Amino acid sequence: MTHTDNDSPLEGGKTQWRRSIQAARTAVTAQQQVSESSRLVAAVADLDAGVVCCYVPYGSEPGSLALLDRLREQGSRVLLPVIPPERGPLDWAEYTGTETLGKGEFMPVLEPQGPRLGPEAIADADVVLTPALAVDKRGVRLGKGAGYYDRSLVLTSPGTDLIAVIRDAELVDELPAEPHDVRMHAVLTPDRGLHRLP
Repeated sequence: MTHTDNDSPLEGGKTQWRRSIQAARTAVTAQQQVSESSRLVAAVADLDAGVVCCYVPYGSEPGSLALLDRLREQGSRVLLPVIPPERGPLDWAEYTGTETLGKGEFMPVLEPQGPRLGPEAIADADVVLTPALAVDKRGVRLGKGAGYYDRSLVLTSPGTDLIAVIRDAELVDELPAEPHDVRMHAVLTPDRGLHRLP
């Protein structure tokens, strides 16, 4: 394994994991993604939450706009991230339908175009459905490395249910962990549905 001068062995390990999972994700077919998305939509049918922080999937990330619409149909208020210009915590805005989404100002990710609610809005969430590349059986989450969610999840309220949305093969035995990592309480996958972690 090759490290740069600024790469600790821990970060080097995360880099290897990211490369491996992102390579696997590039092989996901459109048909597979549609099938997985429909199963994830079905899996949130029993999710009873007043406020859900979620995300708009980008590229081959699991999830869909249909999942956001299902949450709204079930009565949840859905908040989506707005990526800030600097690497701080995410801002949030309410999702009120696909027609209100537009390209983000700083990244090519769809974002809600309504009023910004501030980073602290995540504290109102009963559930946070979080994107991830992988999660281990201890709840350690591997993100893409930008740190937006690391800085945001620490702002959640006690008792907020933290659920990572991943593919079944992305639930692994063990990932590199750091003391500041915010552990996931569960994963949502196409085959397992909502799967609680110990």
